[in-house]
Amino acid sequence: MKLAALVGASLLLVGVAAKPGGLVRQGDALYGQYCLSCHRANGEGTTTPRTIGAAEQRNQQQQQAVAPSLRGVGALAADFYLRTGYMPLHKVGLQPRRSRVLFTEGQIRALVAYVASLGKGPPVPTPHPQKGNLSQGLQLFTEHCAGCHQVVAQGGVVTGALPPPLEDATDVQIAEAVRIGPYVMPRFSKRAISDRQLDSIVRYVDWAKHPDNRGGWGIGEIGPVPEGLVTWFIAVVVLVGLCMAIGKKLKHA
Repeated sequence: MKLAALVGASLLLVGVAAKPGGLVRQGDALYGQYCLSCHRANGEGTTTPRTIGAAEQRNQQQQQAVAPSLRGVGALAADFYLRTGYMPLHKVGLQPRRSRVLFTEGQIRALVAYVASLGKGPPVPTPHPQKGNLSQGLQLFTEHCAGCHQVVAQGGVVTGALPPPLEDATDVQIAEAVRIGPYVMPRFSKRAISDRQLDSIVRYVDWAKHPDNRGGWGIGEIGPVPEGLVTWFIAVVVLVGLCMAIGKKLKHA
């Protein structure tokens, strides 16, 4: 009886140990099908940019097509780019944009496992926004992120890129983006933004998705300046109409 239990336990351990290897092999096959043409064998990347024409150079959403090396990026970068639909790119050279995810959950896990096996790198983060501070998150987001994404996290425009709105970003994806700096976004190390501060940023972004508009009409959550301008435009129309009515009344008095 004890021998049977030991054999069963051994088989279970062997199965658990073999599972990651099988996942990596499955990821290797998927990598060869979807990623190899740009990132090359073993994730070495493409270091020579292609030549682009003048029309493409004027396109701020397009850059020279250089596929970075995936060695040492760990599970973090692979998980972010695959779960947001940033990869595979629809057209090489264009800015990665959030789109429909092409892979199943199992395929994503396999690809992430394969990329993580190419070299030691950071794992997928686990943010805890419930431990963060909302007011500190607002302060940190304003300081580090609002210049591109707007203070209400609705995205914006910068030279060479279009920072996306964060309404569809999950807590993990927000944390991943902060650590890897996708596309033209700067990368923030733990020294620049600690994990505790990152929790606060994630909490603020979650709040910004569904803010409490106690002050009145949110107008699409596009920010206080345009909301104030809309109020002034309405007020100007009302004031002009009131002046015309008073003037007309005085004219006939």
